[in-house]
Amino acid sequence: MLVIETITGNIYEPAWQARLEEATLDWLALDQWEAQKSRLRKLSRNGIDLAISLPRGILLRDGDVLVWDEARQAAIVARVTLKEVMVVELGALQTQTPDVFVRTCVELGHALGNQHWPAVIKGNRVFIPLTVDKKVMASVMKTHAFRGITYDFVPGSEVIPYLAPHESRRLFGGAEGPIHSHVEEQEHPHDHAHPQDHVH
Repeated sequence: MLVIETITGNIYEPAWQARLEEATLDWLALDQWEAQKSRLRKLSRNGIDLAISLPRGILLRDGDVLVWDEARQAAIVARVTLKEVMVVELGALQTQTPDVFVRTCVELGHALGNQHWPAVIKGNRVFIPLTVDKKVMASVMKTHAFRGITYDFVPGSEVIPYLAPHESRRLFGGAEGPIHSHVEEQEHPHDHAHPQDHVH
């Protein structure tokens, strides 16, 4: 069993991209709930027994290098699958009158609460994980036709850097309800230009 207590780097960092170009990669597949844990034991794709024991507050990210063997030019890398997130932009509301601003925010909160969707508010943005099909979430937003509010769906991996650990757990740890999309089966967005191509 290998005990992992630190993250060596990330394959999406330029320095590691060059370093791993000809390396042999093994993967530790994690779902978004497992990635929130600082203590975890799991087998890599090649059957290596790994015990994750990271400092409190450190979360595994997709592409984190868990093991690097310089002599063998081999690495074990975390592959974290995150669901998409609906990002609601509230910035344009600031141009509305105070009564419209308040009414719209209350209506948005009421609509999200009625759907029992977990949410995290950061500045002028509301982050909501996909707990149902994306089309359903889009339909709810269109039905309410909130004035001054726009929204889009983005990969969870793009949202993680903006979140504190407790916010990340709220979005991704609590989003394990039924989902009827193929988000988790899609090709990783970075797959075309990164070292995964050299997996043996």
